[in-house]
Amino acid sequence: MGSLVLTVGTGSTWAMRAALVLTMSGLEWQEQVFDLEDAKALQRLKRVSPTGLVPWLDDGELRIHDSLAIAEYLHELCPERRLYPQDRAERALARSLCAELHSGFGQIRSRLPFFLGAPTQCEPPVETIGELARLQTLWSQARGTFYFEEAGIIDAFYAVMAYRLASYGIQLPGQAGAYQQALLAWPLWQAQLVKARLQWPVLARQPG
Repeated sequence: MGSLVLTVGTGSTWAMRAALVLTMSGLEWQEQVFDLEDAKALQRLKRVSPTGLVPWLDDGELRIHDSLAIAEYLHELCPERRLYPQDRAERALARSLCAELHSGFGQIRSRLPFFLGAPTQCEPPVETIGELARLQTLWSQARGTFYFEEAGIIDAFYAVMAYRLASYGIQLPGQAGAYQQALLAWPLWQAQLVKARLQWPVLARQPG
């Protein structure tokens, strides 16, 4: 295995997810940060990234791009860390839910943009109601502090969503809300927030 270097960008919540999974892996790694608000940095990013997107992970001469692919690679790299559940059916479900987040919830993303400032209060936009109901269903099936009892990739992926909702005063009820609060209090997520606030000053403000 080569030296692991994760390349991220300011404001990239997908990069946050990859960083959380890397931290859970227990592997040694370094981070390279692109300021996505800086035009010159964006030009340099496009020269070194075929997609012009972050994150990507370099492992020696091997490059893995996209947060979900990075998570899968890390699961294969250190299976003893149980980043996905050991049970095959649970593992399949965890992968399905990560993929659903990865490709879905577009209304929440567009109507409730991620920010790092003081929480605000708002009524959920009508366009997000269906997706919030879906999250209510999914999170109601969590088994405790973490979705499958032990911290894993699925929790890293949904922690960002839990924070996004809380930033707008959206607290889901019942077991779904308990899982949301557990993710918000997760020390790994709290540490990620501290780092993000230092790296992303432009997002440390109210939205819009």
